[in-house]
Amino acid sequence: MPVLTVERIRADVADVLGEDPADIPDDENLVDYGLDSVRLMSLRERWAREFAIEASFTDLAERPAIEAWAPLLGAQE
Repeated sequence: MPVLTVERIRADVADVLGEDPADIPDDENLVDYGLDSVRLMSLRERWAREFAIEASFTDLAERPAIEAWAPLLGAQE
């Protein structure tokens, strides 16, 4: 099974937001970048299918930042 990385999280977030991955910081609240519940649900479902992650929508919504998500998603550096 493929392994989720921090870079992949950043790339996927940038993709749903229409941004350059280099413009998405690890420690910023992604809601400030335009992440809404629909986009978050889409990301969560994508990662659940591809990487069998078990973090819930609520887990991710509570702290919408890459640095908070990485351990929840079991992401590797």
